[in-house]
Amino acid sequence: MAKRRKKGSSHTPKAEDRHWYGQRQTARAAKSATRTGTATTGPRRESATATADRPSRRSAPDGPEIVTGRNPVVEALRAGIPASTLYVMTGAADDRIRESIKLATDAGVPLLETGKAELDRLTDRAVHQGIALQVPEYDYAHPDDLLHRGSPTLIVALDGVTDPRNLGAVVRSAAAFGAHGVLVPERRAAGVTAGAWKTSAGTLASVPVARATNLVRALKAYQKAGVFVAGLDARGANGIDSLDAATGPLVLVVGSEGKGLSRLVAETCDLLVNIPMPGKAESLNAGVAGGIALYEIARHRSS
Repeated sequence: MAKRRKKGSSHTPKAEDRHWYGQRQTARAAKSATRTGTATTGPRRESATATADRPSRRSAPDGPEIVTGRNPVVEALRAGIPASTLYVMTGAADDRIRESIKLATDAGVPLLETGKAELDRLTDRAVHQGIALQVPEYDYAHPDDLLHRGSPTLIVALDGVTDPRNLGAVVRSAAAFGAHGVLVPERRAAGVTAGAWKTSAGTLASVPVARATNLVRALKAYQKAGVFVAGLDARGANGIDSLDAATGPLVLVVGSEGKGLSRLVAETCDLLVNIPMPGKAESLNAGVAGGIALYEIARHRSS
């Protein structure tokens, strides 16, 4: 088992005092030699800023989400997705609408009866089938908030993952294997939507998601705080099962299926690790890969 920090202590040990510091230095030297054709001795100097990505807590920029259609709405309510208002068109009625009304009433979600023209306007003329559910904006955490939720820190960062269902799956695995939060980029990445809530099976209520305006800067700030950053990528020379840094403060970066990690993110990582796959599959989606990697990290921490 990893040793717990003594009660009342808030000091984060310097990176060079941690047992995996040599592994970080070796990995950085190897990456530098690969890029420049020369070997290096000693640590590669990183510029990091303690004020990276320092906006206040914020909500999604695109505003509340509207879930439309009888099946999507009733499934969202069954899954316990947070909702602010259920809109039902006057005269619309079937078993799914009646169930949606009951579920919303039981959950304390306000119910509004509205005409077709108003529902068309609200849903931007989507196929709503006489019912729509408004999901409020998600209140994202700040990247720094994830550092103080447990010890040793374990954060999952997603790079280029655009499917909200993969985000939800990663959050669910994070909850299962003891991670303290998930970090996503603000642009060109999946955010917390009704689909992510549903796939997370409710665990988004307990595992915070933070947004970074610049993922590379956020990762460097974590490194400056003494956290090891490991990237999950097929190019990694080591398997996730041999990651010695798993027992200390760690950020696991998961890339998209196919593309993997972006070049800048991969270069920022202290080490790239892979999931050994002796079978015929060439890649795994982010949700599956993240779950496997988090299991291995949890296994290291409990041994």
